[in-house]
Amino acid sequence: MWQSILFFLCFVASRVISHNIKVQCDETDELPKTANYGSPSKVAGLKLELVTVRDKRKLNISWAINIDASIIHLRGTLVDLPMSTYICKYNPSFTEANLTGLEKEWFHTLVDVTYGSYITSVRNLPLSPLGSGSHTLTESIWIFPLTSPLTPRTSKTTWVHPKTQEDDPTVIKDYSQLTTIVIVGVVASLIILSSFIVIYKMFSLYLSFEVLPVAPMTPVSVVVVYPAETPAFQQAVVALAEFLQWHGGCRVAIDMWQQRKIAELGPLRWLTEQVKGADRVLIISPQGETPSSMLGHSTITMSPPQHSIPAAAGDLYPLILNMVASHARSASELAKFWVVQLHANKDKKSCVLLPELQTCKVFCLMKDLNRLCMNLHAQRKMGKKISSLLLKPEFFYSPDSTAKLREAIETLRAKKPGLSNGILNKDLC
Repeated sequence: MWQSILFFLCFVASRVISHNIKVQCDETDELPKTANYGSPSKVAGLKLELVTVRDKRKLNISWAINIDASIIHLRGTLVDLPMSTYICKYNPSFTEANLTGLEKEWFHTLVDVTYGSYITSVRNLPLSPLGSGSHTLTESIWIFPLTSPLTPRTSKTTWVHPKTQEDDPTVIKDYSQLTTIVIVGVVASLIILSSFIVIYKMFSLYLSFEVLPVAPMTPVSVVVVYPAETPAFQQAVVALAEFLQWHGGCRVAIDMWQQRKIAELGPLRWLTEQVKGADRVLIISPQGETPSSMLGHSTITMSPPQHSIPAAAGDLYPLILNMVASHARSASELAKFWVVQLHANKDKKSCVLLPELQTCKVFCLMKDLNRLCMNLHAQRKMGKKISSLLLKPEFFYSPDSTAKLREAIETLRAKKPGLSNGILNKDLC
């Protein structure tokens, strides 16, 4: 009898402990890894709520994990906010816990916030392979500035007879000395501050880092459109989109990340809405010399598409070419469309562009990567005073953050004969 009771108590205790899975979220700046085989399912739910903890406002991010067969591949969860990224680990892991009978399990974390729009994306790690659909869940919340209530204050005023200061030469001398000290102090502070700024700018030139302006509260909105060619070409496009998203201070819209939205709206409506709301539209130039007539109309001649290339890619590229052609007479509207070449060719004159794209600004990667990022943020600086530009904070990205993009373009070049060796050795300029 007592053995049965002991077994029942042990069973109940194991059930309670099995559900006590803790989550630890740490800030990171590394790109997430993509699964080679097997990946966890999409996050089951996402909730955002503004809470107050010890007189401090925090954002409570809650997400749900599906308890299904794919849980064995789960290595963590990536939480992406506008200005920071967190990787959340589970202890113990789901494979060590007894979750029989559960459909999903909720977790949460708290992050510090100020005010503005907080667009939060959550996805399970490792990332799903390319072409398997979007596994990202995104929600947004607007946080208003914190206003403190006005509290009445009492003040006391002490009246001094004018004669005590008016006729006293000692007081006048003290005021004169104090004014001189204040003026000298302000001038000295400005000189020291200017010297630090000059030294900082000069010192940054000797580092192996590229300096870019910090992304504002709302990142630069960028749409990436590319032709449906080879899987290696698509991999290079994805590497560019991920670099701009994680290291370039941009919010990137690309068909591979929004396949469900394209299926709901259709390619034409989705592309029109994205272009209308975007700051810039990056059009990836075809790898081969494809005539404009073959891309700008409904009949597209290309190699048989691979299963990993979205079907919408073949529809979006002719649509964007027609859109550029319709804006050819308006320089202001045409300025939104930029061309990016992944040929890694230093001589832009040797690159053949489609007729519709010959009037657009052109960037060749990897040589023009830094210039591309600087131009994306240049419109944020227009109309500002010189002092605000000098004192504006900056952030750095190292050459290591471009490793995936550089490797993808090198692979693309290796599969395309005719490009000379050594072109990509000096990719940051």
